[in-house]
Amino acid sequence: MSRLDSMLRRLTAQRDGLNWAVAQISDMDGDVLDMGLGNGRTYDHLREILPDRRIWVMDRVLQCHPSSTPPAEDFLQGEAEPMLEKLGIDGPKIALAHYDFGRGIKEDDVAEAARLSPLIARVMRPGGLLISGQPLTGFEEIKGPDTIAPDRYLFYRA
Repeated sequence: MSRLDSMLRRLTAQRDGLNWAVAQISDMDGDVLDMGLGNGRTYDHLREILPDRRIWVMDRVLQCHPSSTPPAEDFLQGEAEPMLEKLGIDGPKIALAHYDFGRGIKEDDVAEAARLSPLIARVMRPGGLLISGQPLTGFEEIKGPDTIAPDRYLFYRA
């Protein structure tokens, strides 16, 4: 598979997974968390499909497209550990989280996801959903939409 085809497959899975998850949490109170802003495409999609939810965004630096810049009060800038601790001060508040941290080195990205999993668990509402391109630990893995290959994106319940 070419890198272009792989990227298209990943982005389609991400979009389909987020749309599926939104339907799953429709009766659940709570905010949304996008971990890894990058260019801001996922954040832009989340605010379109969840216009009435607060969407927290975290990343080391703010370098997204200008049209996808989150409000300053919803952007947590810095390393993930202190930002997750800050977000969790008032207890679990996240109904849906999207995990997209990584530098592109699979072993390092998997290790980081495992290290951050307990901190992510502290901000998640019971029954909340997590969607991730990396394996997370300590959550119940669930089946996502049928349109997504099991190895392409991972789905969890807190």
